[in-house]
Amino acid sequence: MTTTLLPEDQTPDPTPEQAPAPADRDRASQWRLVWWRFRGHKLAMAGLVVLGGFYLVALLASFLAPHSTSWFDEDYIYAPPQLPKLVDTSGDDWNWGPYVNGYTLEQDPDTLELTHTVDPGTRIELGFFVRGESYSLFGLVDTNIHLFGPKDPDQPVYLLGADHRGRDLLSLIIHGTRVSMTIGLVGVLLAFVLGVVLGGISGYVGGKTDGLIQRVVEFFMSLPTLPLWLGLAAALPRDWGPLQRYFAITVILAIIAWTDLARVVRGRFLSLRTEQFVTAARLDGSTRRRVIFRHMLPSFTSHLVASLTLSIPAMILAETSLSFLGLGLQSPVVSWGVLLEQAQNFRAMADAPWLLLPGVAVVLAVLSFNFVGDGLRDAADPYR
Repeated sequence: MTTTLLPEDQTPDPTPEQAPAPADRDRASQWRLVWWRFRGHKLAMAGLVVLGGFYLVALLASFLAPHSTSWFDEDYIYAPPQLPKLVDTSGDDWNWGPYVNGYTLEQDPDTLELTHTVDPGTRIELGFFVRGESYSLFGLVDTNIHLFGPKDPDQPVYLLGADHRGRDLLSLIIHGTRVSMTIGLVGVLLAFVLGVVLGGISGYVGGKTDGLIQRVVEFFMSLPTLPLWLGLAAALPRDWGPLQRYFAITVILAIIAWTDLARVVRGRFLSLRTEQFVTAARLDGSTRRRVIFRHMLPSFTSHLVASLTLSIPAMILAETSLSFLGLGLQSPVVSWGVLLEQAQNFRAMADAPWLLLPGVAVVLAVLSFNFVGDGLRDAADPYR
């Protein structure tokens, strides 16, 4: 058997896990090793890019959206989406630049129903960094510059169609990203802290404390989830403002979501507190706090990280479900769930199927979080 030696300039590229030199791995910290393994997970990296795009949209929603959430034109109710085009070939000379065709209003002779259709004969020019409605960027700078929109603000443009009030659905989805993507972070943080702290105390201390905490956990877990959501959300005072309801829904979701993580953390603490490395740390004079946070918690960091990332889409879906049923966030607050509430009307869905587009955003966000959670779980696994 013969072997072929490759020249130095033709050696194959190393795989992502083989890229760091052995000496670098010996000196690298735990989180650097996690990052090296994580970036080799293609789906996780793709999900991270998508999530970064979502949070960038949430941060710059007022700048990216052509209109505000309060803008509407009742003359264009359920107007269909307008497909942007780059070159106008309808005339003798080609006109370059983004544009959309306008609308014509038609009436059905039998039902007398008014419908909007795209008129190829009209042309509405689009542009970047156009002037429109005024807003406050980050609450500091007052401006009226928008990234993309019609050059003439008086001409209606609905790139993703209009809703039942004549509002621009694209602008509503962009503004709804801010609420739907942040309510998951706040709720997961509360649920994560409750689950780790109460589950850790229950498993490490044991005795009557363990019994009391487990009875509370069993009480919450015995209640059916959806009716509990509905009951707690319906109990909120109707005179509360949108901001108060926002934080109330967040707290409600966190109260419900911490029990599963608390049971898992308790089980891990029960199995680890008799391990030799924990006993050695105690005999070495380590305090209880150091034993927990320095020795016990890092041993199942991968599970905690995975639970944290996978809980965020669960919070997003919970808020979407409550708002869809009319018991969560309500107008004038705009979220993906509030927008999907319009999909309950079958007649509206038959005339305007683009009202389901906020559901596409929910699917993309949930899948991205799941991919990132799988990648972090594999990268942070200490046994790999």
